[in-house]
Amino acid sequence: MATFGDGEEHSLSNGGLPEARSKKLTDLPTELLEHILCFPVLGHADISDVSCSCKRLYDVCHGRGKVWEHQYKLRWPRLLKNYRPNESWDWRTEYKTRHVVGLQIRRTVESISKRFFTEVPCVGQVLGDSFAEIESLGAPEHFCEDELISILNSDTRKSLTLKYYAKKILYFLRQQNILKSLKAFLEKPAEQQSALEGAVLVDQYCNPLADVSLQSITAQLVEIADKVKKTLRRTNPSHSSLRADQGNCLVVEDFELQRQVICALNSVLYDQLKYKGNETDYYNPLNSYIHQVLLRRTGIPISLSVLYMTLAQKLGVRLEPVNFPNHFLLRWCQRPMRSEDIYDYVYIDAFGKGKQLTAKECEYLIGHQVTEDYYSCISTTELLLRMVGNLLNIGKRGEGSEKSYQLLRDSLDLYLTINPDNVQYLLLQARLYFHLGIWPEKVLDILQHIQALDPSQHGAVGYLVQHTLEHIQHKKHPGEPEAKLRSTTEHAEVRFSVGLVMKHKRSGYNCVIYGWDPKCTMSHEWITTMRVHQLSNGANQPFYNVLVQDGTCRYAAQENLEPHAEPLEIGHPEVGRYFSEFCGTHYVANEELQARYPEDLAESLRVVSELYQGGTRDPAERPPEPQSGDGAAV
Repeated sequence: MATFGDGEEHSLSNGGLPEARSKKLTDLPTELLEHILCFPVLGHADISDVSCSCKRLYDVCHGRGKVWEHQYKLRWPRLLKNYRPNESWDWRTEYKTRHVVGLQIRRTVESISKRFFTEVPCVGQVLGDSFAEIESLGAPEHFCEDELISILNSDTRKSLTLKYYAKKILYFLRQQNILKSLKAFLEKPAEQQSALEGAVLVDQYCNPLADVSLQSITAQLVEIADKVKKTLRRTNPSHSSLRADQGNCLVVEDFELQRQVICALNSVLYDQLKYKGNETDYYNPLNSYIHQVLLRRTGIPISLSVLYMTLAQKLGVRLEPVNFPNHFLLRWCQRPMRSEDIYDYVYIDAFGKGKQLTAKECEYLIGHQVTEDYYSCISTTELLLRMVGNLLNIGKRGEGSEKSYQLLRDSLDLYLTINPDNVQYLLLQARLYFHLGIWPEKVLDILQHIQALDPSQHGAVGYLVQHTLEHIQHKKHPGEPEAKLRSTTEHAEVRFSVGLVMKHKRSGYNCVIYGWDPKCTMSHEWITTMRVHQLSNGANQPFYNVLVQDGTCRYAAQENLEPHAEPLEIGHPEVGRYFSEFCGTHYVANEELQARYPEDLAESLRVVSELYQGGTRDPAERPPEPQSGDGAAV
């Protein structure tokens, strides 16, 4: 043990009594020892070693003391929000638990690629087994999430495969928690269900990695409501709405005072803040997400109505949602008592800058007459079903992209959480999962539920059950993938390799190669549609699987590709499935992709050296000059 002296006794210079023995480090006061052990250069391993050296230091480093609290806060600052400051915590136990959970999560994530890798992109892939593994750990959810976030926040160009799967797991775990919150919300009495809270839950489920909370959304609406109050104060300083605050459920009864609130709300929302209906990009899903509506100040009728209705309520005016066909509306009663007569209401079009309409004028919005049922007030649950139904229809309209399939899956999950016995959407969900080749065990559960609800679906259910069982059986005995060797004669014409960043000569898009074939392997129909015959070498040339900067996956002819003059990162969501790192000039294939193309990494390094690092190329190996063609899409 180190001391502050050399251990020898010295006499005083005046010949007095000998000086007391020099003090040891352990003789210092506890507060000073804690201060020393909290020095930034000491890590958790150092503290563990120190605490094992003697009983005195063991006591100083006790779990509820400052030393382990300092270590915990230094390493995992994001987790501090989970601890109430006035409570005592065993920081040593918390540190150990978090450390062990981190190791377990990383081991699970690192193992996923070996088990789930497929050369063909599996749109909407679900890693059900891995989610179950993480849930079976029984670890605190905030520890699991924090480790996944740590993985995602590491070096942006490295550990791409690890990040790819960490993101998928974090997406799933957050969605599971949001579903629990949604189910709890739906169990509340109808009068306690806020349309805003329900809309935020929909937003959170479809954007689980975004920072969206009811608190932040509410805070933004409070700011808007304050602006409305300022406008009201100029026109009527004694208005009763000015006495309302966040904890005050004021109701304005006087019709003229209500009218003043509506006028002020319209002025602030549409004239001052420039909110508007998104007529030019109506089917953009962002129009349905509350946090995006507030950010972009544009939306569709239902999302703008939720904001408008919530703001009016904060200012003491009650508006009711109306499930009008093709154009969601709000209604404002013009009688002191609630009325059943549709002509006793003014209808507000939040999409149309708060325009006030009569019942007859509402029909002009859609160009045909409707029955009185369509003018009635609906519940919050019905409102959410319509909001989710809009997203579901947008997902259906998609062109088979990753985003459209993800939106379709998410909106189906939400719809069936709200209305779990809808056979039409249950069957759609089963068919979607079957089509994507994902989560076959869940498909069987869905089909069993459909059969119990509606035996008349036996034919469709039976077909899907049979083929899903075949899929499960195939998963148990997967065939070994064939490695593609560049050195073989049949692959002699293949000039490019996986990992190279390319540019399409005709379309101009940037991409990275993740696979290749010596000849086009697509169907005759695809070849005809894509006008492959118009290429100089037609289908009888190598074709490459590429991830494109715009998020699409394409199959490009060799004669249409060339190495990019200035390689750049490709912002495609599937990059991490195939590559472990971006090295500035090329991508490094992960172990699974290298097993499929074992000779490509060396070829990519050779090409990179020649093109970007001053190497020379044998003229005989130079790629041929671009050949003319008349614009084939591939």
